[in-house]
Amino acid sequence: MTGHPEEGPHMRQLLGAYVLDALAAAEARTVARHLQNCDRCAADYAAVAEAAALLPLLTEEDLLE
Repeated sequence: MTGHPEEGPHMRQLLGAYVLDALAAAEARTVARHLQNCDRCAADYAAVAEAAALLPLLTEEDLLE
């Protein structure tokens, strides 16, 4: 894997939507391909996916704090 900024655009701005399966199919495929070749975005994806996995654990009271 690479991850150098000079190698092209990164996909970090799309990772939240990607994790939540909210991208169009073509865009999701583009992000998936990018994640296979970019260590930096793959690490960001792991962090976003971990955070998204915790969302169902929140209660209404947690959100009001």
